[in-house]
Amino acid sequence: QVRLVESGGGLVQPGGSLRLSCAAAGSTFSDGDMGWWRRAPGKQRELVAVVTSGGRIDYADSVRGRFIISRDNVKNAVYLQMNSLKPEDTSVYDCNVRRIPIGAPGYDYWGQGTQVTVAS
Repeated sequence: QVRLVESGGGLVQPGGSLRLSCAAAGSTFSDGDMGWWRRAPGKQRELVAVVTSGGRIDYADSVRGRFIISRDNVKNAVYLQMNSLKPEDTSVYDCNVRRIPIGAPGYDYWGQGTQVTVAS
């Protein structure tokens, strides 16, 4: 079975940093896009950052300049370094790995989520 195991969440003060990790098991995903989403109570799921299979990186405007996403295809993992954290960053963060080709089998997997709380 394919599993995405997330870690690194927790409680941090405003201005602090956290590093989220997502390790995928059961398959390899070098041909897929790897990203982080977040879902706060009362809000829709938001794409935070993504690294495509071709190496392109995109960030949400709200985190650009503060967060850094990276991937390690050898370890089959994706990371999110979060700096200068703000209370508005408080959310459950979800790891996602997907490939949706045209006319061919693909995949779309999600982790269980890890809680990030930014508060004094």
